[in-house]
Amino acid sequence: MPQRTATIGSSVGLHARPATLFVQAATATGLAVTIAKEDGAPVDARSLLSVMALGAGNGAKVTLTAEGDGAEAALDDLVRLLEIDHDAAAA
Repeated sequence: MPQRTATIGSSVGLHARPATLFVQAATATGLAVTIAKEDGAPVDARSLLSVMALGAGNGAKVTLTAEGDGAEAALDDLVRLLEIDHDAAAA
């Protein structure tokens, strides 16, 4: 199963706006995608409440996994999305 590690780029972590953007992108892949903090249990990346409950702050390392056709490319796109500082982009 393909997997990638990303570092959360948003200055206040995966709070409402960045988490929403990530969940929308994960859902749009059509794949079962999970996200986990280091040494944490994976959660469904398509669930906003689950993603926000991770408490992934700025600089936190998370692991993404996905299964299915196009998983490698989808994970690459999701990593890029997580590593952007969406808070600076909104300012």
